[in-house]
Amino acid sequence: MSFSAALIVGIFFGFILQKVGFTRYSKIVNVYRFTDLSVLKFMLTAIVVGSVGIYLMRDLGLVNLTGSTPTYLVGNFVGALLFGAGMALAGFCPGTCFAGIGRGNLDYLIPGVLGFLTGAILFGVTYAQVFPVISAIANYGVTYMPDMFNVNHWLLIAFLALFSGYLFYILAKKGEPRPDNVKA
Repeated sequence: MSFSAALIVGIFFGFILQKVGFTRYSKIVNVYRFTDLSVLKFMLTAIVVGSVGIYLMRDLGLVNLTGSTPTYLVGNFVGALLFGAGMALAGFCPGTCFAGIGRGNLDYLIPGVLGFLTGAILFGVTYAQVFPVISAIANYGVTYMPDMFNVNHWLLIAFLALFSGYLFYILAKKGEPRPDNVKA
């Protein structure tokens, strides 16, 4: 993908994030309070649709997934902890940071950009020393979830879609009063 195509896709994605309200702090923090799970629904839907698209294109021979990177379980865990800590400290996720700046929320600029720069500098300074240690622990090589579970990829995607649909159903029912709890 060329730089201009990536820029156009990024601007479109940021526009969508802003229009649905995902650039607001309250929308992100309410996911962790379990009071507004629309971001969770959005992400699960994106994962299912993206999985279908990627594997359909692979099965049709339109893309080759051999360029994937190895799976380093410990590295993924450490990265997730750092990402989560940064997200908790800043109060928003990286995607919403730049979309919020584009919306004019300059208060996103300081923690967001400083967090990105700090993380990039720390990564650059420590990579040569830390990566060999982390990559030697639980290195699964290039692997995909269907291979890890030894199932057909369409079966795993169907399970993910059914799980997501069931979760959406439960979340929709959550707010409805049960008949035995209704007061006259």
